[in-house]
Amino acid sequence: MKKTLSVIDAVALIVGIVVGVGIFKTPSIVAANTSSVVVFLLTWVLGGVISFVGALCYAELATAYPHPGGEYHYLTRAFGPKLAFLFAWSRMTVIQTGSIAMLSFVLGDYLSRIFSLGSYSPSVYGATGIIILTVINVIGIREGKNAQNILTAAKILGMLFIVTGGILFSNPHSISAAPSHPTTQAFGLAMIFVLLTYGGWNEAAYISAELKGVGRGMVHSLLWGIILITAIYVFVNWVYIRVLGITSVGGSDAVAFDVMSRIAGPYGAAMTTVLIAISALGAMNATIITGARTNYALGAEFPLFRFLGAWNEGSGAPVNALIIQGIISILLVVLGSITMKGFVTMVEYTAPIFWFFFFLATLSIIVLRRKEPQTKRPFVVPGYPVTPLLFCAICIYMLISSIQYTGVGALTGVGVFLAGIPFLVFSKRQSNKAR
Repeated sequence: MKKTLSVIDAVALIVGIVVGVGIFKTPSIVAANTSSVVVFLLTWVLGGVISFVGALCYAELATAYPHPGGEYHYLTRAFGPKLAFLFAWSRMTVIQTGSIAMLSFVLGDYLSRIFSLGSYSPSVYGATGIIILTVINVIGIREGKNAQNILTAAKILGMLFIVTGGILFSNPHSISAAPSHPTTQAFGLAMIFVLLTYGGWNEAAYISAELKGVGRGMVHSLLWGIILITAIYVFVNWVYIRVLGITSVGGSDAVAFDVMSRIAGPYGAAMTTVLIAISALGAMNATIITGARTNYALGAEFPLFRFLGAWNEGSGAPVNALIIQGIISILLVVLGSITMKGFVTMVEYTAPIFWFFFFLATLSIIVLRRKEPQTKRPFVVPGYPVTPLLFCAICIYMLISSIQYTGVGALTGVGVFLAGIPFLVFSKRQSNKAR
């Protein structure tokens, strides 16, 4: 495996994953559950701070154990192959593929506004997007990362357009009014959606083995990525408030559309549709790149899934892992079409499993410090053990909250997760026979 990715490539990947479609969906919910403009903006700053704390934890793991399996590798060393197998299984069938399907529904929903293909138009567009991006990454990592850099650059330019237009070409709305006086519980709900919008920066762990100068490079990639994302989110939300006012933001079903309509008139909605489609494509591509790396690690360690562990040296990509990931993602698009809730179904499907393993991956810092004290750690998380324990507590809070605020989709995701146990047993038997 060659070190082909620079810090700029890694930052583009992180920004591409995190700055997806959440910034166009969640600000209204956050505004409706905060007591003032100051609190509203502080929730976004706090989300960046929390993500920064998590990035410090992951920087230690990624620099001490650079591996294409990322969290899978950390969990294997800390808790053993059985738990790591269930994580890899969950990434392949729930977390990563569910995220790809979720983003594909957003892409399909907005492209269907431009040209509808019928009753299942969002699903058709979404599945087509998955196929195209998977093929690009099968061709090679160079093509995949180039596509990612272009999509991320276009996304940031679009965000800058919203910010610039909101400052220069609109009359500022009074920002002193508050929509209500929400309770502490409401503020907690607001933070859930803020942290969901920040989610995805941990995917950088899966490219650690391909990153040039993995020690300093990974730290810089994570920290600069979080700083850039926080700046984007704070400025975009400030523009939302400046143009519409917090009451209107809290009551909007499509805040970006409302803002762009105010700024650019009848052309605002069309421009916003293109921007959101680009954002969805960028997040999908980045998720496809990192998700396939876990499938590759699964195939390299368990004979039952050996076909996933093939790394194509010519393309610099795990081709079989990419193909299987694409097939499962399309099947989940079908599931979302059957439930008729698409995006919502995929959010419910992925959230509890995601936060459960996020907690275990962070806890592995403490476990590995005790089990492998001799391991060289190019970067040591500041404030140990308080920093990782703090982030563990945040993960537990998000796990509980995600179960409280999700429905049947969550049970389906948990069921698929548990379905991996028989495969674990059978794979163990295969491994024993192989030995």
